[in-house]
Amino acid sequence: MKQRKSHELVIFDCDGVLIDSETLASRIDAEELTRIGYPTSYSDVVLRFTGLSSATMRKMVEEDWGRPLPSDFDTVVQSRIKESYRSELQPIIGIDQLLRQLSLQRCVASSSAPDKLRLGLELTGLWQHFDPHVFSSALVKAGKPAPDLFLFAAARMNVEPECCVVVEDSIAGVRAGVAAGMTVIGFTAGGHCLDDHGQRLLSAGATVVARSAEELSGLLMRSEVQPSYKMAGG
Repeated sequence: MKQRKSHELVIFDCDGVLIDSETLASRIDAEELTRIGYPTSYSDVVLRFTGLSSATMRKMVEEDWGRPLPSDFDTVVQSRIKESYRSELQPIIGIDQLLRQLSLQRCVASSSAPDKLRLGLELTGLWQHFDPHVFSSALVKAGKPAPDLFLFAAARMNVEPECCVVVEDSIAGVRAGVAAGMTVIGFTAGGHCLDDHGQRLLSAGATVVARSAEELSGLLMRSEVQPSYKMAGG
């Protein structure tokens, strides 16, 4: 069996990994979808749409509903999410300390639009840890679960895919990392993660799941992320 190379680059998803934003965005998505006549709960949004771009979510809803969403739907939703960012958004507990101690190269690869991505990282004080290596799915043809964004990020950072480790909280993101030929760490420290979320990430292809920034830090200090550590600390 070919031995996997040690990782050289950590590719972080943003929402639910660096910033605790999925609870805010999912709540607003559910409220706005319900308001226009497509009844949806917060938990439904978390399960169906976490990790996907707003364009992908829109396409899925329209196909299921059989009609187009209002032309101003995205504008209304994004405006509300940005407003909630300014009043409620917090970084994931312990992530700032992890980034201060991390010696490996790092970047962000997120499904969020560039302006929302930067806003969230700046408001939580995390932009400084990544600037200018912050990549949005707007830069590639196909978003997660396609591997395009992770492969784009690795190329921009001049690191081979097999030397990258991805940190992801969503099934779509895990599948994208696996499809890119990267090691994937599932991460369940976000407020949106349900009790069985870690197992769902493992089933999607994550090598291991970290339940906190502290557990994640321990994994990233290893030269390799080994499949035997299925649930960090467990």
